[in-house]
Amino acid sequence: MPSRRRLILATLAAPGLARAQAPMAQSPAAQSPAWPTRPVRIVVPFPPGGSNDVFARPLAERLQARTGQGFVIENRAGAAGAIGAGQVAQAPPDGTTLMLASVSVPTASIIQRTPWDAERDFDAITTVARAPFFIMVNPTVPARDVRELVALAKRQPGALNYGTSGAGGINHFISVSFSQAAGIEMSHVPYRGTAPAVTDLVAGHIQVMLTTVASASAAIREGRVRLLAATADGAPPAEGIPEVPSVRAQGIPWDFDIWWGLFAPRGLPPEMRAAIHTAAVAALADPALARIYAHEGAKPAPVGPEDFPRILREDMIRFRQVAQAANIRPE
Repeated sequence: MPSRRRLILATLAAPGLARAQAPMAQSPAAQSPAWPTRPVRIVVPFPPGGSNDVFARPLAERLQARTGQGFVIENRAGAAGAIGAGQVAQAPPDGTTLMLASVSVPTASIIQRTPWDAERDFDAITTVARAPFFIMVNPTVPARDVRELVALAKRQPGALNYGTSGAGGINHFISVSFSQAAGIEMSHVPYRGTAPAVTDLVAGHIQVMLTTVASASAAIREGRVRLLAATADGAPPAEGIPEVPSVRAQGIPWDFDIWWGLFAPRGLPPEMRAAIHTAAVAALADPALARIYAHEGAKPAPVGPEDFPRILREDMIRFRQVAQAANIRPE
């Protein structure tokens, strides 16, 4: 990989570059596409140990090894990711601040009056990983697959309680979307985070939950919850995780998976944005990183430079429609 010195020299030697630029009017970041020239912080807008943190740390290690610059993870939790995202949105677009966050951060802006806009205030660099959710129940629930769960819910509308990490969180939206597709009604019990919701699922205080392997790994591997279905095909095999068919394979034409993505403050110089994308894609190609992600039920999923903004836009449209249909309103 070319050194930062070579990249800088190549840039300065490019024909016509001096004539095309007005040096006094350009920011330092715009004068040089080299990245990184300083240590980089990756903001994770959730506490340590969650799926966002789990996927960010091995990526940061590989970016540091490839570039020779320091990469530091900063956990800035609060308000379903909105606080950390706000700090990133306000940071200068100089390549020293990135954010790794799942789709749950953009969806938070649908039901919260955030000072930032998911599409307007960030440069979406690339998706990092993808994974299905799993529909899981307390073992006492008399349902062994999705068909039996739907039949039970239709016999007793509103009697089944489903837990989420909070109103407007990604598993809230996905649970509502699944219920709409299946034509059932369940009662929402919001928690302050996924961990207490999983705890109550295991204890039987709630009966149903849609979440990822990364968020309920121990409970799944120890058999304290029962998996009924994956919300999409393509989950990598993970040790200790039972293989179950997708919702679509069980007769309901619906699917959804979650992505985790790499963002930067809006306004990166195009050359720097391209350099960050190239470095991230190269880091995600490491087989050892793929094994780490597979243990959490996910797989590396980089996309082209123009694809992530489109994915973000399409998902925001989809979840706004879910919110409107379910009367989920901004707080």
